[in-house]
Amino acid sequence: MAEALPPDSAPGARPPLALLVHGVGGIWWTLRAPMLALAEAGFHAVAVDLRGHGDSDKPPRGYDAWTLATDVTNLIRALGHSSAVIVGQGEGGFVAWTAAYRRPRAVRGLVVVGSPHPLATRRAALRDRRQRRALVPGLLADQAPRLPERRLTRDGAAAVEDMLRERSGPGWPETDDFAASAELLRRAMLIPKVAHLSLESRRWMVRSQFRPDGRDFRRAVSRVLDQPVLGISGAEDRYIHPATVAASAAWARDLRTAHVPGAGHYPAMEAPGATSELIVRFARGVSGR
Repeated sequence: MAEALPPDSAPGARPPLALLVHGVGGIWWTLRAPMLALAEAGFHAVAVDLRGHGDSDKPPRGYDAWTLATDVTNLIRALGHSSAVIVGQGEGGFVAWTAAYRRPRAVRGLVVVGSPHPLATRRAALRDRRQRRALVPGLLADQAPRLPERRLTRDGAAAVEDMLRERSGPGWPETDDFAASAELLRRAMLIPKVAHLSLESRRWMVRSQFRPDGRDFRRAVSRVLDQPVLGISGAEDRYIHPATVAASAAWARDLRTAHVPGAGHYPAMEAPGATSELIVRFARGVSGR
């Protein structure tokens, strides 16, 4: 976990909280740019390592959406706040959506980056051929025992760099920043237990579809959210299509969407300035800053 406070924050003052949640296989560092921008804008900005990732604890269980969302809402309280703007990237956005249902009063607003509502994702995987081809084969491959972990850690976790390259826009992979980011995330994947535990939430997403806990989850997140939601997509995202994010409007009363030109699935790393500006503007609006 990393946190940043406003540069002019007075002793004892409590600026509003913005909590940033990375995607599966990532760490807090992937959202460092919006974290620092939010702090400059007057927020107590905290980027977390989800359980099973980075420096967080690595228990063998608890990788279902409800438990991960409870981790996030409990952290809001632990940081001394009653509510927060939650920013989620990729699968971290799945956790953020769930947190808004798990404890609505704790979530002032959501920013989801390349992360549709869980039911929008499910609907697109079933009905949209392009989205199904991009999303489903990888999810199914991750269900096998042990083999996906070996794939992720082989050759110094080269698969992590391959994933970043495949899912990003055309320009970023040619930069020094891409090389540094890939090296850091490869090392993070090689931390003991991380490869296995980073796959557990993806396994839950698929396996729960055929179990009572999955039916209960779908029922629980079928309500239309009252909190404002900003859905950010990379304009070049070929993994989670911007149209799938826009389809989340069926479950959000106030969904705003924005596309980051030239970016793929990782706008906060590929275009940190433009993405951070969108996040800060939205967070200020819902927090009265």
